[in-house]
Amino acid sequence: MKKNASSSSFGPGGLDLTSAFFKPILKSDPPIPSNRCTKISVVGVGNVGMAIGQTILTQDLADEIALVDANPDKLRGEMLDLQQHAAAFLPRTRFTASVDYDITAGSDLCIVTAGARQNPGESRLNLLQRNVAIFRHIIPPLAKLSPNSILLIVSNPVDVLTYVAWKLSGFPVNRVLGSGTNLDSSRFRFLIADHLDVNAQDVQAFIVGEHGDSSVALWSSISVGGIPLLSFLEKQQIAYEKQNLEDIHQTVVGSAYEVIKLKGYTSWAIGYSVANLARTILRDQRKIHPVTVLARGFYGVEGGDVFLSLPALLGRNGVVAVTNVHMTDEEAEKLQKSAKTILEMQSQLGL
Repeated sequence: MKKNASSSSFGPGGLDLTSAFFKPILKSDPPIPSNRCTKISVVGVGNVGMAIGQTILTQDLADEIALVDANPDKLRGEMLDLQQHAAAFLPRTRFTASVDYDITAGSDLCIVTAGARQNPGESRLNLLQRNVAIFRHIIPPLAKLSPNSILLIVSNPVDVLTYVAWKLSGFPVNRVLGSGTNLDSSRFRFLIADHLDVNAQDVQAFIVGEHGDSSVALWSSISVGGIPLLSFLEKQQIAYEKQNLEDIHQTVVGSAYEVIKLKGYTSWAIGYSVANLARTILRDQRKIHPVTVLARGFYGVEGGDVFLSLPALLGRNGVVAVTNVHMTDEEAEKLQKSAKTILEMQSQLGL
């Protein structure tokens, strides 16, 4: 995306605000040249993988979609169902499907959803050991066949597995990210919008930290229609209970568990969430999303290379920068505690 000469300055002095709003990603590589044809590979054609693939297809985000899975019959069935039988109703997109990773060669974006399914009531972090072994067979061939691609991890526990993907791929840190709390934040915005009877698109709100039980709701930075929520309530002397705020956050945390309990898995919302990320990245839209990134050095997170969700500026080169969003001391402490929770799990991996 080309910037106008005045796009980052305000006033007669030409004050550059870009460096104030965003912190750059260190050791990132140069921008990736855009190709005329866009190719997306999806590894794992379970409920989540196919929801993502179907949403990407209907939103016409790729010229070619490659599907990879260990089950050849499932692969062929999904490809026939989407490409051949529904071709008359969909954008003209080339489909390939195989158990062989060779079909992913030259991908612009590789989306990984493969992994052991989360059981009802099972914490995302409990999935870790089962999924790390799977990633050892997935990430190296993806990195070898598409050395300029961006890796987008969706498999849970997404924060630790994004770290695993970064280590196994050898990619620069800006080209490895996870879906993180992008969906959690969407749920958060919906609940706030529902309370206020407004459109969720008019609510700016973030869930950060772990995609899971230790996530952090950034109440201090929420705005509705450009109006800071909590400061507005205080100025208007409108009383609110902190417990009510915490209850909303806990509803967000438990949302996925409730869906899994009712239908056995989550699919459609994460499909739209990941397709939204794919659009931002491949079309260089420079939008801010709460996604899993290397968090060391941001908001007081130290102690190691920990990946967790922060509001990040995304573009064609992956993670462009991390947003300097306002946090209270309490919120920053909770974020740092969330980082320690993830680091404890990472320390057992030996990577």
